[in-house]
Amino acid sequence: MITGNEIKPKIVNLVGENAKEVISKDEKYIATTTKALPAVVKEAKGVVFEDVDGNILFDFTSGVGVVNTGHSHPKVVEAIKKQAERFLHFAGTDYYYDVEAELARKLVELTPGNFDKKVYYGNSGAEAVEAAIKMAKWSTGRKFFMAFIGAFHGRTMGALSLTASKPVHKQRFFPWMPGVVHVPYPNPYRNPFGIDGYEEPDELVNAVINYMEYVFSHYVPADEVAAIFVESIQGEGGYIVPPKNFLKELYKLANEHGILLIDDEIQSGFGRTGKWWAIEHFGVTPHAITMAKAMASGIPISACVYPAENDFKVKGAHSTTFGGNPVACAASLATIEVLSNGVIENAAKQGEYMGKRLKELEEKYEIVGDARGIGLMQATEIVKSKESKEIDPKARDEIVERAFKKGLLLLGCGESAIRYIPPLVVTREQIDSAMDILEEAIKETMG
Repeated sequence: MITGNEIKPKIVNLVGENAKEVISKDEKYIATTTKALPAVVKEAKGVVFEDVDGNILFDFTSGVGVVNTGHSHPKVVEAIKKQAERFLHFAGTDYYYDVEAELARKLVELTPGNFDKKVYYGNSGAEAVEAAIKMAKWSTGRKFFMAFIGAFHGRTMGALSLTASKPVHKQRFFPWMPGVVHVPYPNPYRNPFGIDGYEEPDELVNAVINYMEYVFSHYVPADEVAAIFVESIQGEGGYIVPPKNFLKELYKLANEHGILLIDDEIQSGFGRTGKWWAIEHFGVTPHAITMAKAMASGIPISACVYPAENDFKVKGAHSTTFGGNPVACAASLATIEVLSNGVIENAAKQGEYMGKRLKELEEKYEIVGDARGIGLMQATEIVKSKESKEIDPKARDEIVERAFKKGLLLLGCGESAIRYIPPLVVTREQIDSAMDILEEAIKETMG
């Protein structure tokens, strides 16, 4: 029986017969998705999970950024039980119940901006993005959108049109939603302008903003652009932290042209960076925010929070059956309570420590080209050499696999990076264990 307080993984029989049986069944009956490693969970608590063959591992993926409160936090579990005993579903888009309205009130309070807001509930990040697309079109009357190369906003057809992190996401799915223009994101480490964004951040920001203005003057009229979608920190695209003043300049540009700035916090929100929202690190108040993943600690729910003045003006313009599900809303309220009681502060503290450990690896090993991140949203980029910066996805994948065999679950992101996103309840001792395993995996990969 695991407690979640374990300070070291324990491997006894990795991918044993029980795991193989589950994997075989999965491969036969479940659609091909994004399976990364043969991890088969039986029970999970906090940062720790036990697999079906008795191995104890650390989850430094948080269920892909979902369980910020840790796996099966008792307060969240209790809230789910209590609500399930009251009622499981009552179509909150057609009728009314308290828990849905109370969560909306909380989200309005927690999101940046002292103005009247409305909340639209969905079930996934992609649904929140689809709602934002429709809200922007409906309220502005404009038809075009801007997004960034490297962005990930989801895989449904509208969200997919904004996504630009990997070609595989779009292969065989054309035509996408028309009217989306992509521009470079100010990646300090690797960008098409050849600028070292760590040494010359202002020059990199100016290059991106000038590029966008060039697009406005030569391709898409600015007064026909409904919204710019941006991740304050790019997630799937490689955990890219932009220069400090980028989002301020982007907001200024959007405002000049009456364009909505929509901040995608689906992966970076709910305390992941040591603040409620990643954009708070940059001193910007976006017009709208999309959120999902960690919103209810594992129960599917998402939301788009936007200015009340941009709300749909007629019934039925947009709706859903399951959005705002009462059990999910109860879980989200409990999640907010847990995060508010020192967990976000822990993310800032432990994130700073983990970032230092990752920087040490960057300085020590030739294949670690860049270590970056804020709070517990960190990444390292694996390269063939520091001088060339040439990506090395094969070495990246080998490091991830070797770490798994030692009891540490990791995920790749971008073309050649590894992300480190443990639950926000992680301890320093657990981080030390994970970083020691990671270093061993790097050394073994280098040979």
